[in-house]
Amino acid sequence: MWSAMGILGCLIVLGLGCTQEGGGAAKKREPATSLAGKKAVLVIAPKDFRDEELQEPLDLLKASGCEVAIACASLDEAVGMLGAKVKPGVLLKDVKVADCDAVVFVGGVGAEAYFDDPIAHGLVKEAAAGGKIVAAICVAPSILARAGVLKGKRATAWESQKDDLVKCGARWAEGPAVRDGRFVTGNGPKAAREFARLLVQAIAHPEGP
Repeated sequence: MWSAMGILGCLIVLGLGCTQEGGGAAKKREPATSLAGKKAVLVIAPKDFRDEELQEPLDLLKASGCEVAIACASLDEAVGMLGAKVKPGVLLKDVKVADCDAVVFVGGVGAEAYFDDPIAHGLVKEAAAGGKIVAAICVAPSILARAGVLKGKRATAWESQKDDLVKCGARWAEGPAVRDGRFVTGNGPKAAREFARLLVQAIAHPEGP
């Protein structure tokens, strides 16, 4: 199944450089945590995902040995807010949660398309119910909140989403990135590296540090 999803199933044409041998942040960082044998799905919007919020987790996950697939509502080339071009490897509706260790929603204004999307909500609920790591950054934590999985959980997001998270039962937390159990959230592009670090930690130690 995973091959059908396209392991590392993305063609990064501009901006990210994450699939090129010998270059990019993944080569420069040597994480102490090994995710060998782990699998993650990064979900991006068809357009206007936030480039750094994809790049930082993708780089660190790959550097840690994690297999990564990029999912989207469309298999057409997706374009980031800063110009990165990505060819998703799997449709959102075809993601097999049982085969994943983590499901991660990348932010950017385009992520608003998933706020009330039933397929996205179903994926989130299934991942949470299955004990997977569920993560989102920037505006994307609203997807998790509206899916109902952040009730009683500490979470952060882009400031504009604070009321949305609180209304859905989340406990708003200040700070660039927050982990509460199997849920990881980040508040925007500047938090992308810390978000990625917490994500790797959560996948490696889902029961806690």
